[in-house]
Amino acid sequence: MYKKFIASLFVLTIFVNVIMAQSKEEKAVATAVETLRKAMVDGDKKALEDIAADQLTYGHSGGNVEDKKAFVTALTSGKSDFVTIDLTDQTIIVSGETAIVRHKLSATTNDNGKPGTVALTVMTVWQKQHKKWVLLARQAVKQAPPKQ
Repeated sequence: MYKKFIASLFVLTIFVNVIMAQSKEEKAVATAVETLRKAMVDGDKKALEDIAADQLTYGHSGGNVEDKKAFVTALTSGKSDFVTIDLTDQTIIVSGETAIVRHKLSATTNDNGKPGTVALTVMTVWQKQHKKWVLLARQAVKQAPPKQ
């Protein structure tokens, strides 16, 4: 009986550690998403370069796809200027060294000096590189208008 109890306790300990590890990684990914959001609003070149993978493919809702250099340049030149970004309904799935994040993005913009707003549904793919979560891919679509 005592051996079964010890064995059960051992299995439970391993199970709890696995759950906590996943939760820890999900929190790390959420922190990376927030770092990206802030860097996009601030137009912070160093932060954008640090959070984006060299292999970045960044898809816009209008169909344009950028690599890392074009992504950073657009946000630091004013071509793409986010005044505010609000993220809601975020989900994070971590699978090994990869994470998939989905959320709704509402933002005010000032692209090339022209004020505007966007409402997008976004999926990002994150990869753990050198013990750090970086943005590997992003695709956005325009949110469907509310059903009446």
